[in-house]
Amino acid sequence: MKCRFCGNSELQVFLDLGMSPLANSFLKQSDLNNAESFYPLCSYFCQNCFLVQLDEFEPPKNIFSNYVYFSSFSDTWNSHIESFVSSLISKFNISKERQVIEIASNDGYLLKHFKKHEFPVLGIEPAANIAKVAESNGIPTVNKFFGIETANELSSKGRKADVLIAFNVLPHVPNLTEFVQGLKILLNQKGLLVVQFSAYLMSLIKYTEFDMIYHEHFSYFSLHTLEKIFSKNDLSIFDVEKLPVHGGSLRLFISHKDDSTFTKTENVSKFLEQEKEFGLQEPLFYKEFSKKVLSVKQEIWKFFISSKNENKKIVCYGAPAKGNTLLNFCGIGKDFIDYTVDKNDHKQNLFLPGTHIPIFSPEKVKSTKPDYLLILPWNLKDEIIEQMSFIREWNGKFVVLLPRIEIID
Repeated sequence: MKCRFCGNSELQVFLDLGMSPLANSFLKQSDLNNAESFYPLCSYFCQNCFLVQLDEFEPPKNIFSNYVYFSSFSDTWNSHIESFVSSLISKFNISKERQVIEIASNDGYLLKHFKKHEFPVLGIEPAANIAKVAESNGIPTVNKFFGIETANELSSKGRKADVLIAFNVLPHVPNLTEFVQGLKILLNQKGLLVVQFSAYLMSLIKYTEFDMIYHEHFSYFSLHTLEKIFSKNDLSIFDVEKLPVHGGSLRLFISHKDDSTFTKTENVSKFLEQEKEFGLQEPLFYKEFSKKVLSVKQEIWKFFISSKNENKKIVCYGAPAKGNTLLNFCGIGKDFIDYTVDKNDHKQNLFLPGTHIPIFSPEKVKSTKPDYLLILPWNLKDEIIEQMSFIREWNGKFVVLLPRIEIID
């Protein structure tokens, strides 16, 4: 395996999570007696450019062509998006005739807010089922994977972006250079590119967020590595923000390297210095992460074993990709967890990959009255506690396992 950015062949193991199914490969009842595909979930770091990465076992077309994640199901995310759109328009004084294009636009929720402000919008979304939902919501959407070919096709039709947005897509890209070159082609000369992604490497390591590692995420980035990636493709990061959303995200503001429209802020150098002090440019630092994760795994086992010894009934809230990584790595299945619930009706009446835990509507919790409600999407903890506060009627408690085990009355 070679580094997907710099081509270095001397990669070192960052974290080996064993064999795991694809995190969003939910099962129907009829699938349960069939053989299930498991793949190595081992991440590596490059000693040259410090990109943390997985090998590609399934091409993106097999993962994303029909997808079950709809961004509009999370109130926390929706509030985050609404605030982002308003602040971006104000911060850069963007006029209404500017073309806004979003890569991996999902069900069009972000673009819907730009449309409210009367901007012309266009989404590019690889999942056919989700692209149809966006179209039905009035968001024009191109159902294609993004890269140089799609960028050239749109550019040749005069559909270049004044504002180009790529939220939570960069980690999902196996061919980084091809993708970033596509961004450069599609971005107008004085255009603004905004890239945001979760599983920011410094947060992932600092808070032991190993559940953010799954096969859909081919890469895990530091700002140090991203500066090299964008610079190689004649794009310049001129500002950066760290956000608490999704457990630690980074938002990058980017322009063409030869464009003087935007002034580089001190934030970039400050973040780079913080990363260096944290140890992200030291190979030995990366090798210590596995020990931290194994320690957390042991604590999780202790919690489940002691809870079952006390005859506690445990159910989960959510069926996120991160939850499937955690449950499969820790070997936690139906012997500990009765079922999980999810607000996304596209996941209800299916089963989690690997563990085969059934997924129901949140209403089921009222009839079974569990002692513990384990929140798998811990980044949405506050939203879920508010939504499910009725479990307190029977003295039910909420549980979060990461970054540390927390039992909440």
